[in-house]
Amino acid sequence: MKVQVLQENLHRGLSIVGRAVATRTTLPITANVLLATERGLLKLAATDLEITIRTWIGARIDEPGATTVPARLITDFISSLPPATVVLEVPERGRQVKLECARNESTINSMDAEDFPHLATIDEGASIALDPKALKRAIERVEFAAASDESRPVLTGIEVKTEGTRLTFAAADGFRLAVSDITLPEPPAEALAAIVPARAMREVARLVGESTEPVTMRLNPGRTQVMFTMGDPEIQLVTQLIQGTFPNYTQLIPGEWNTRCVVSVDEFKREVRIAAIFARDGSGIVRLQIQPGAGMPGKLTINARADEIGENQGEIDARVEGDAGRIAFNSRYLQDVLNVLSGDVALEMTTPSNQGVLRPVSESDYVHVVMPMFVQW
Repeated sequence: MKVQVLQENLHRGLSIVGRAVATRTTLPITANVLLATERGLLKLAATDLEITIRTWIGARIDEPGATTVPARLITDFISSLPPATVVLEVPERGRQVKLECARNESTINSMDAEDFPHLATIDEGASIALDPKALKRAIERVEFAAASDESRPVLTGIEVKTEGTRLTFAAADGFRLAVSDITLPEPPAEALAAIVPARAMREVARLVGESTEPVTMRLNPGRTQVMFTMGDPEIQLVTQLIQGTFPNYTQLIPGEWNTRCVVSVDEFKREVRIAAIFARDGSGIVRLQIQPGAGMPGKLTINARADEIGENQGEIDARVEGDAGRIAFNSRYLQDVLNVLSGDVALEMTTPSNQGVLRPVSESDYVHVVMPMFVQW
């Protein structure tokens, strides 16, 4: 194998696939990245047996072939090289990769490409084309609500399903629920429903970046794997789907409220961030009190206290409908949802012991439900 490739292209390709490299593994070769000639390009691929990422970069192919090299070593090395042409050469039946760039020459021990895990590809099955910006936005608005605890595997994933022209992303961890919708130009030829690991979805959002190229989501015929194809040059991410039944979350979203207040996201976020400093030693509890205004703007009071430290109270103007109300939340949960919203947000509630609902005022495609904390007022 002998190829010539620009340092900046190789560095970008390695950074794309690097997040799929196994960090703790009993299979040493999964700590390597695969380099192989394919389609007249240089293919880079990595897998931790749960997520596979591959991409293709332009290269001059002098001799076709394939090898694997330690991912961390080659990434650090290539990132340190000057912007020039990198020559990679592997002698036939050799166990070392020779690299030349400018006035640098190095050799890196390699492992046979034949021992690298089989990289699944999905050429058939139900698929859907998605707008990259809408996809990234939907993922970022729900992924933080997925559970990190493996005791209920389905909650570590994001449910993705179609219903007519609506594509819904939902994540829940037992304490909160986030639901975001994308409106499709037309219904897909075949309905899609899958639970995709939240970690894989985070990688999809990262890989989409600022791309304007459509993203294709395709399920394999057995509905056990999903592949996302995106970007230019092409990037593919394949991951195993989580098997099981996602909770019926629609019944968790209240259909009515007794108190509704509308506030600026930026002001709300600032006051919650301040309160969270005091809440750190008070079980992370932030208390919210909503007060209607008689002929004038109402107010939302954000309070946090810890016996050993002290207390903080902040107020912001609010447009209040309905009765006065009070409710307490985990400060981290509040900050997580406010960090993905902008403009004005509506907080809806019924009683201090029932879930609170946050909705962006100018949008109807997102809802976030948070369970309250039980406190002494």
